[in-house]
Amino acid sequence: MKICNQRTVIITGAGGGLGRAYALAFGEAGANVVVNDIRLDAAQEVVAAIQAAGGQALANGGDIVTTAGAKDIVQQAIDRFGDVHVLVNNAGNLRDRMFISMEEEDWDQVMRVHLRGHFCLSNALARHWRDRKKAGAEVDARIINTSSGAGLQGSVGQSNYSCAKAGIAALTLVQAVELARYGITVNALAPAARTAMTQSTAGMAAVVKSPTDGSFDFWDPANVASLVVFLGSSLSAHVTGKIFEASGGKVSLSDGWRVGALRDKGARWDPEELGPVVDALIAEAAKPQPVYGA
Repeated sequence: MKICNQRTVIITGAGGGLGRAYALAFGEAGANVVVNDIRLDAAQEVVAAIQAAGGQALANGGDIVTTAGAKDIVQQAIDRFGDVHVLVNNAGNLRDRMFISMEEEDWDQVMRVHLRGHFCLSNALARHWRDRKKAGAEVDARIINTSSGAGLQGSVGQSNYSCAKAGIAALTLVQAVELARYGITVNALAPAARTAMTQSTAGMAAVVKSPTDGSFDFWDPANVASLVVFLGSSLSAHVTGKIFEASGGKVSLSDGWRVGALRDKGARWDPEELGPVVDALIAEAAKPQPVYGA
């Protein structure tokens, strides 16, 4: 039996790039795939590819950044396939500017698509799964969020995107704890692959291009899809609250914020005595990864 046989997955932003790779991989793994993208024609092309390979899929152009739109997407999936088992929050956008040049609209558009987009569908499905659990049904559900290396360590010229992706990492941790009682696991992925977004980023287009010598295509989005399909399967029921980085043949588990070096005076510090204390803490701490582009 295939790893996701008869599981239904909704994938946002699935008309191209990573989302398309996820959709094709889930279809190959036996899942029913709801291909959501604001470019409905692109979603329909992905559906045609899944169906041509013998899979089941549905194109959807619904709005992921409104509660009403999210509910409609979920209902369409249920009407077609009977239930939903997996959500992959993949859709994203970029409005790159140096921080001092960033406009309010640049900030708001990125927050809207990434953070609000992650909230609306996750909330709609979490309510659905909670109600099924309370009604006595067995729930084996998955939410797979999309963070980024930019969110985990920052990226020059992408303060809006970095903040949104950092917020998604934190959201993942909270969702995992709150939703476990309903049979829902929540994990996040920080992928690196060849997509329209990476190809539009300064300096990246040449880095992520396909090899011409027949060697392993490190930046192929299909490389990342393997982990996403595993996280969407029943085999991953014990994995939750984790943030993975994936690119090429590499998979790593992100080591998140934790209390580090510490000094306790047992009383209130005077401001003037904190200089050497802070210097000692910094000297003892593990060196962070540098901000991208620094």
